[in-house]
Amino acid sequence: MIELWNQEVERKFFNESVKFATPEQLFYVTDKNRYLAYWPKGDEGKKSTLQSRNALIGNFTEKWTTDLIHEIVKDKGLFAVQGAICDEIALTNMSPADVVISRNKNINQQAEDILAIIEVKMSIVRNWELQGGKTLSCIGDHKTHQGNPGLLRSDSMLKSIGKSINIRVSSFKTATIPIIVMGNTPITNSYYPKVDHLKVAGIIQGFWSVNPKPLDDNGENLKKTEKHGFCRFDNFEELKKAFNVLLSEERNFFSSMKNKNELGKIIETANREGTYEKKAEVFLKLIKE
Repeated sequence: MIELWNQEVERKFFNESVKFATPEQLFYVTDKNRYLAYWPKGDEGKKSTLQSRNALIGNFTEKWTTDLIHEIVKDKGLFAVQGAICDEIALTNMSPADVVISRNKNINQQAEDILAIIEVKMSIVRNWELQGGKTLSCIGDHKTHQGNPGLLRSDSMLKSIGKSINIRVSSFKTATIPIIVMGNTPITNSYYPKVDHLKVAGIIQGFWSVNPKPLDDNGENLKKTEKHGFCRFDNFEELKKAFNVLLSEERNFFSSMKNKNELGKIIETANREGTYEKKAEVFLKLIKE
């Protein structure tokens, strides 16, 4: 059985990382010489910001997500590719995709082969303590520490939105490629209407959390927003079903700023076609001119 994000995944990150990183690069060190993943709530001591863990958790979560998605798409003859580059849709060497679903497994991709783009915004969610340099203990969920992990960080949300918009406006070739932002936390209340609007507008097809139980008591654990801009997945089969729907439905992103006269002419011209599909094709063609 394939599991989604949980405590054991976080434990694995630390157990793997201590092989080539020092404890001081992975944990905050308190005045009482405690090694903690996050500063606990209520701690009034002098605070520092731990930057050295960012690259490590970034690479770990992207690889973990790639492996997870590979299990979903492999029976379709598709590939999950980490760090994919496609210059024509703004996935450059300096800003590659975290993960793409593609018809091939090459790092350098053609837009025509990319079926979905997944941006990964994950962090260590819970608080952990390293004791005696060896024993790792989970000491609380994200409500017990001062950090804002994953999609709870405003800068993570803004970066994912900005990158998605950059991809969308880079080329008409992105019009049929869905974009998913995958995290392992809920989102803050202030982003509920924003993620729904981004989904309705067609810019991002969803902010998806693959952490079924981010809180110990499972309280305030958002399942989905009103228009499903945010969704939490509770098991692998539920996630697989969502990806299957995403990949099976042909979508087209379109946006424009035209006056009502221009828009009316486009609608009138498209409506002359005999089928709904042809009407849509003509409308999408004319809206881009």
